[in-house]
Amino acid sequence: MSKSNDKERKALAVQPQQATYDVGYRKPPSHGRFKPGQSGNPKGRPKGAKNKSPALHEERLKSIVLEEAYRTIKVNDGDKPVSVPIAQAVIRSLAVNAAKGNQRAQRLFTELLTSTERENARLHNEWLDTAITYKVEWEKELRRRERLGITDLPEPLPHPDHIVVDFRTNNVRITGPMSKEEKGEWDMWLGKKAEFEAELAELEQMLLDDPETSHLKFIEDDIEHTKKVLGIINRVIG
Repeated sequence: MSKSNDKERKALAVQPQQATYDVGYRKPPSHGRFKPGQSGNPKGRPKGAKNKSPALHEERLKSIVLEEAYRTIKVNDGDKPVSVPIAQAVIRSLAVNAAKGNQRAQRLFTELLTSTERENARLHNEWLDTAITYKVEWEKELRRRERLGITDLPEPLPHPDHIVVDFRTNNVRITGPMSKEEKGEWDMWLGKKAEFEAELAELEQMLLDDPETSHLKFIEDDIEHTKKVLGIINRVIG
């Protein structure tokens, strides 16, 4: 038998389903088809991958509003463009229209300004009242501890001595540490301040003891340097 006859015989020896199945568009070969009952995506779509609702504690719309409000855009400021948050651009436009005589813009801008100033005043008065109450109550407690000889309790942070209330301006300043971390840093700087103050006193005493010393220039330079360091420390701790 010739080789050509042998090839023809092998070509005819094809499985019935293979011989009758057309391969083409949307008709893959049989070995590439999904088996009946078998999913093409065994793991399936991740849970909540589509149309996921926000959790009960989320306020997604508020987050979107804030993101858009503080997204920067370019606006014209005179002859040149500047980048400002959208919220600022809106308020600027409102103020400009009010200044041009637009009555509706004037009313809206005035209401917005009034409510903002009123809220700022409320927050300021609340902070002032809280600071005064804190200072007075802790001063009473510290006097009570001193009277009873109690020394093993930690001091409050901030310390009432570090709360300065200016009753002429109704302003409050805190001149000391407000947390344990700040207290540790504060104590470190106080220790360094004491060291440099002792060093300065020693250098100045050396000049008093021997004003004609041959090391006069070095001592004066050290005094100047120490004073600068003390100035930096004083600015840090108030």
